[in-house]
Amino acid sequence: MSVKGRIAALGLGSALALVGSFEGLRHVAYLDPVAVPTVCYGHTAGVELGQTYTTAQCEELLGEEFWQAVMTVHRCVPVPLAPHELGAFASAVYNLGPRLVCDTGSSTAARMLKAGDVAGACNQLPRWDKARVGGVLMPLPGLTRRREAERRMCLGQA
Repeated sequence: MSVKGRIAALGLGSALALVGSFEGLRHVAYLDPVAVPTVCYGHTAGVELGQTYTTAQCEELLGEEFWQAVMTVHRCVPVPLAPHELGAFASAVYNLGPRLVCDTGSSTAARMLKAGDVAGACNQLPRWDKARVGGVLMPLPGLTRRREAERRMCLGQA
């Protein structure tokens, strides 16, 4: 089964769409707000400014990287999650990395998930709306909107 087929089979199509809508599609590599070379739907690994990708290449990367985020959530969260919960946390992991759900030393959400308090962890998502811009940690409006959308999805409100 293809990566997109596995994503669909888990009922995560709306989460994948959420990722795509917030990341946006850019065919030519650019610097994101925190000066990381980025292309496609937020792809950063090995990206150099000026690189170009086709829509098909970007969609393939999105599917593969979202699947990796889903697997990270499965690996780190010891309690069963409903598809909307899994999708919300996978969206956040896609954007932030695994610390949100895996690092119980620095993430209240990870501690809550480990304790089985999924709703509490969902409500932690809006706290993850900051990035270092010019060395200063500050909320970014796009991240604020994204985390709220993920929180609503996680709580079954979207």
